[in-house]
Amino acid sequence: MKKVITKGSKGKAPVISRKDRVYVGLDVHKRSIYAAVRINGVEHSTAVLPPQSKAVIAFLAPYHLGLQKVVYEAGPTGFALARALKNAKMKIAVVPPSKIPRPAVRGAKSDKIDCRMLAEFAEKDLLKEVAIPTVEEESDRDIQRLRDSLVDRRRKAKQRIRSFLLLHNLPEPANLHSNWSLASIKGLQIMPMNPQQRFCMEMMLEDLMHILDQVDRVKAKLREMASEERYAMAARRLRTHPGVGETTSMQVLTEIFQPDRFDNQRQVAAYVGLAPLISSSGESRTEGPLMRGGRGALRCTLLEAAWVWIRQEKRADKLYKRLVRNTGSAQKAIVAMARRMLVNLWFMLVRKQEYRPFAA
Repeated sequence: MKKVITKGSKGKAPVISRKDRVYVGLDVHKRSIYAAVRINGVEHSTAVLPPQSKAVIAFLAPYHLGLQKVVYEAGPTGFALARALKNAKMKIAVVPPSKIPRPAVRGAKSDKIDCRMLAEFAEKDLLKEVAIPTVEEESDRDIQRLRDSLVDRRRKAKQRIRSFLLLHNLPEPANLHSNWSLASIKGLQIMPMNPQQRFCMEMMLEDLMHILDQVDRVKAKLREMASEERYAMAARRLRTHPGVGETTSMQVLTEIFQPDRFDNQRQVAAYVGLAPLISSSGESRTEGPLMRGGRGALRCTLLEAAWVWIRQEKRADKLYKRLVRNTGSAQKAIVAMARRMLVNLWFMLVRKQEYRPFAA
């Protein structure tokens, strides 16, 4: 284990009581963790720790009685450290980098400065936290996000093949654009080409078939997860909503874990990235583009599901057409319907009830 390097207060361990207020900021990296400690509004010390949960817990032990909060930025190191500190009965907060206050004019930046800044902002209660998933919740979400990644790779592999055909003025097999059936792929395999083009096409088709096989395996795993006790009832309940099937229900369940943590429907919409950016000043009020946030794959799934919803339910179709008239934009209207669907699904999860048309 690396030696802990401490600077400030001559390296002396402080005597902390329950009356003290201690805040710690961490800048977590793969090979090191920088820590800054503030006690009663004054910076006490900084330290460089090895990237191990045990080392961080040992460093924080002398401050345990007065420890108010430990904070670090969400990033590639994940939530393992947060869960370890939580198990050690320490108050931990993981904060999204996009929500950390930034100066108008950019100044010096270093790991030491970052951890000091986090400790100070935590003391002033200026940081917003993200939910810390359990190991099981994070693992389930990884399966769903793997599926999203593979679907994107599948789209790019198909586009690569169609671009190759266009580049060399080769005709596309019938229905290739809308239906990549085995017959269409067979047509690509027997299409007349020179040897170099044939080699490129075979390699691209091998890549596509491999991705298709992986997508099928991940879908089977998600279907298996949906039938397990921890998801079966909730997934079945969500599928009572028109337009929601296996893919949408599992994507909502894995991405919006712990739905009770949201206080209202606007928080849910903002978390997914479907809340409009509202600008209000005096008597003027305008709605801009969507606020940035959430997973793009989940938004796309909800938008696709919203189109199915308005086709399957007359009341939804009537609302959609009214929104089109009011906004003058079909795009804005379908985003509003996707937002409404998301809120419906959240209410169904929180209230543990099946879909009731426009009950939310």
